Amino acid sequence: MAKIDAFFELMHEQGASDLHLVTGQQPALRIRGDIERIKFNVLENDELKAMLYEITPEHKVKQFEETGDVDFAYEIPGLARYRANFFMQKYGCAAVFREIPTKIMTADQLGLPAVVSKLASLPRGLVLVTGPTGSGKSTTLAAIIDEANRTRKDHIITVEDPIEFVHTSQSCIVNHREVGIHTKTFTAALRGALREDPDIILVGEMRDLETIRLAVEAASTGHLVFGTLHTSSAAKTVDRVIEVFPASEQMQIRSTLADGLRAVLSQVLFKRVDKKGRCAALEIMIANSAVRNLVREAKTFQIPSMIQTGKKFGMQLLDDSIMDLLNKGWISPDEAYIKANDKTKFRPFLKTAPGDFTEA
Repeated sequence: MAKIDAFFELMHEQGASDLHLVTGQQPALRIRGDIERIKFNVLENDELKAMLYEITPEHKVKQFEETGDVDFAYEIPGLARYRANFFMQKYGCAAVFREIPTKIMTADQLGLPAVVSKLASLPRGLVLVTGPTGSGKSTTLAAIIDEANRTRKDHIITVEDPIEFVHTSQSCIVNHREVGIHTKTFTAALRGALREDPDIILVGEMRDLETIRLAVEAASTGHLVFGTLHTSSAAKTVDRVIEVFPASEQMQIRSTLADGLRAVLSQVLFKRVDKKGRCAALEIMIANSAVRNLVREAKTFQIPSMIQTGKKFGMQLLDDSIMDLLNKGWISPDEAYIKANDKTKFRPFLKTAPGDFTEA
């Protein structure tokens, strides 16, 4: 057993999402969104580096020594998987570990709207799950892929950096590929995937122009493609995809995206105030013909209105989802205000002035 495993066991026991190990500081856990110190000695650089290197693949140690940054996954059988990031900072090395549960929760168990599960049955198209870092995008995607794995008879390829949730092949064949180990880049993996008889492709992160281009093309040529972006609403997600391309290509990509897009989920995590745990608020845009026309005609500013009137299709605005959680007494007015898009709706619920004076 590696020395660091004791921290992972504590992390699991406490229900923490992240473990922080930083030279010159005590270890810390992120529990329900807040950083909490562990009663432990201040970590020295050499001590921490030895602890980290004990679980790090040799080629990743070399990469870290050369670049000062590295990502990889670590697994403790029977406990959980961990997404690791090492980085150098002013006083020495540091690391953050995100726990990835070995048991994949269903959309129902996560409390997600029924339409989210239905996305797993789409025959083709592009589905984007967006939100800030740590908003639960990977967990939502894992639930959708798990639904497909259990109910379809297809070939699923995931491309991630690193591999997070591991799906055991059920009715589907599932192949996991990790960037840096099984393929050089997301782009290379996506190009290869099109020759590997896929039905469903999961792209862990759509980081650059070429990856986005290939994902959009794959969705337009008969594949079901899932991907993630760091955007805060459905309209901004569409704009982000189009704005990545040079101005000369934007008209063409707008048309291609309009044909291929099927749904955008934008989510935010909240700390629950009624009990321990967290919950997600989701904006859901289903790309029906009316929404696709707005994308094609460069009228994305009208998408929120279309979502507002598309409730029968399972659509909902993020602020409406947040308001629902607030009315249930699950979340605090302050956090609802901070994470809402239209803050004026939530200002009457505040007992004191907003914490962010720039929003007042």
